[in-house]
Amino acid sequence: MKVIIMGCGRVGRQVSRMMADEGHEVTVVDKNEEPLARLGLDFKGHKVKGIGFDRDVLLAAGIETAEAFAATSSSDNVNIIAARIAHNIFRVPRVVARLYDPRHAEIYRRLGLITIASTVWGAERIRELITYADLDTTLTFGGGEVSLVTVETPPTLVGRFVRQLNLPGEISVITITRDGAALIPTSGTEFQAGDVIHLAVLATAMERLQALLG
Repeated sequence: MKVIIMGCGRVGRQVSRMMADEGHEVTVVDKNEEPLARLGLDFKGHKVKGIGFDRDVLLAAGIETAEAFAATSSSDNVNIIAARIAHNIFRVPRVVARLYDPRHAEIYRRLGLITIASTVWGAERIRELITYADLDTTLTFGGGEVSLVTVETPPTLVGRFVRQLNLPGEISVITITRDGAALIPTSGTEFQAGDVIHLAVLATAMERLQALLG
């Protein structure tokens, strides 16, 4: 995947290194040389110095053929401007903008932009780890409203059916991993001992899920 990361702060550097190490074609854009230098000599991607929402800078970074764009600078305004240019002008398929002020998230979501509010996400993740220790939250969506949760089938659920765990709009069984192979269950699929269940769960339904799991 060809990815452009705008902003080379702590988050931008970490995402850039992770994706470059995974084999993606990564280009990092930052207005200062020093943050780019912190990527290190072993960084496998490309670096472009310049303003992250400047058209010529974005063209130099290869935005015309980019498959993804992440705006991770320290300024909400800069992130949103850059994200909107990538999304609306260059039609980059996947665009994500980091936000510091979660109050802006809903506004930008209406504009068709995916946003990550660090404060909200971090707080929600901490709450989950403290409160729901038996549930492995592997991914969150939006501002943490929906989580992807993984749990091994408890004894109380063995012999019961997927439809008994599904709650429309709150809890949905997405896949089951059984004997190392994943399957997409139907409402009549029966849970077996050793199954690993993957669920999409509304944040407000975590306690209901725990109750259903016994």
